[in-house]
Amino acid sequence: MKAKQVSLTWDVPGLVAGVDEAGRGPLAGPVVAAAVILDDLRPIRGLADSKVLSPKQRDRLYDQIMAKALCCSVAQASVEEIDTHNILQATMIAMRRAVEGLRLKPVKVLVDGNRLPTLDVLAEAIIGGDARVKSISAASILAKVHRDRLCEELHTQFPHYGFAAHKGYGTPEHLEALRLHGACLHHRRTFSPVAAVITPGTFGTSGISIETLAAEPGIAASQ
Repeated sequence: MKAKQVSLTWDVPGLVAGVDEAGRGPLAGPVVAAAVILDDLRPIRGLADSKVLSPKQRDRLYDQIMAKALCCSVAQASVEEIDTHNILQATMIAMRRAVEGLRLKPVKVLVDGNRLPTLDVLAEAIIGGDARVKSISAASILAKVHRDRLCEELHTQFPHYGFAAHKGYGTPEHLEALRLHGACLHHRRTFSPVAAVITPGTFGTSGISIETLAAEPGIAASQ
């Protein structure tokens, strides 16, 4: 849903959740979204857009958010869903799942960007929200750390792609690995650098049929 920027002055009283995503651009892995309702009585210092934080800072804040937030939820849309619906719609699916996974229902949801997922609560899109709204900053950190850890797990299964280093993004090293090894089942086959190396009906040297792939679970974690 295309959203217009609106003023925050019409906020209604009650719990407000911040939502953000990680992983729209990579060539592999799911897209991850998080929703966070912060506790005003337990402030967290240092919240910021995850992209401006170091990995060590993100890990520290991740632990604090999980410990201090009123509730939070991390969800994802699988590679299969990305290839079926496109990355934008898959991102909206992940965001909706994250909001629906919250233990407490917010009266309003603030989403980073200019588009909104389909929700049954009041929602507002905020361009640059991950740097302006603390709950969105918290969501960006949860989504980024969760996805980075998923990529580190993928690296243990497929070390020749270097997922731990590039997190699935199209770096020169990743593109060279695709050229040498083909694609694995975690690559997004509708993304052009991946599509270029796929033999019809299989994923590169893995030989796994596209038709046999199963969708990944939607909800990844919640608190």
